[in-house]
Amino acid sequence: MRIGVIGGGAWGTALAQVAARAGPVTLWAREDDVVAAINRDHANPLFLPGIALSPAIRATSNLRDLAGSEALLIVAPAQHVRAVLAEAATGTTPLILCAKGIEAGSKLLVGEVAAQVAPGAPIAVLSGPSFAAEVARGLPTALTLACTDEALGRALADRLSGPGFRLYRSTDVVGAEIGGAVKNVLAIACGVVEGAGLGQNARAALIARGFAEMTRFGLARGGRAETLTGLSGLGDLVLTCSSTSSRNFSLGVGLGQGQSAQALLAGKRSVAEGAFTAPVLQAATRDAGVEMPVVDAVCALLGGAPVSDVIEALLARPLREEHR
Repeated sequence: MRIGVIGGGAWGTALAQVAARAGPVTLWAREDDVVAAINRDHANPLFLPGIALSPAIRATSNLRDLAGSEALLIVAPAQHVRAVLAEAATGTTPLILCAKGIEAGSKLLVGEVAAQVAPGAPIAVLSGPSFAAEVARGLPTALTLACTDEALGRALADRLSGPGFRLYRSTDVVGAEIGGAVKNVLAIACGVVEGAGLGQNARAALIARGFAEMTRFGLARGGRAETLTGLSGLGDLVLTCSSTSSRNFSLGVGLGQGQSAQALLAGKRSVAEGAFTAPVLQAATRDAGVEMPVVDAVCALLGGAPVSDVIEALLARPLREEHR
């Protein structure tokens, strides 16, 4: 199965590295310097420094070069997926969606966006606890591959899996997407706990209560509880809420230290997706009638509210039964 990858950032490059173990891969990147470095030096120093890439990866800045692909990994940021898919004209080629987020304005999941733009293309979602650099180095990683077409899901999992990179199949595309989108916002909140010096007890409580919010929203949108307790939900949440390697967690640390979101996000080439997802998620939760106070708190902080005021408001919420 010939694999094409759309997106030459850290995650797209890491996935190209994985796919190249079993055959040639064509990687599309928007940046000419990234394309040149991959083809000339077998490296991507801009987004994935210090990692030698497989010579089986060929980079291009022309989407037409992906025309022969039998499956496409879509690794553009969530807010750019619609434009990229429209430009790529994917036809009936299976799409493996690797972006985590909710589209602003439409409040659609990435899979729902893809279904609108590329209605003839089968859709799968790849999500779970995965730092790009570790994947590219071949360190052990396990992810969820969700696809409603079980035969296609099995074929894709067989093609991409290998030693140290295990894909567990699911048919719950919505649940896998919800976990990936919500965990980015919750990771910002956990970073705030770290930056504000609130302690490990607070972080553990926030992860647990945040996971409860993720589950409520996931069920409201049609996801399954077992998906949210798996790799693409709880697994990804634990990773991104506990490491400074997470861009979203690092953003939260800065917010917790009193820095502004505008200053922290300015000039960054890598995207902290949770900053864009948070206000969209907040609007979507209101549409669904789901209460998500941690998400509301993150939105307040991104909007410039003082950290002390936001924390005080969270801690002053009325006491309630845990599982209601």
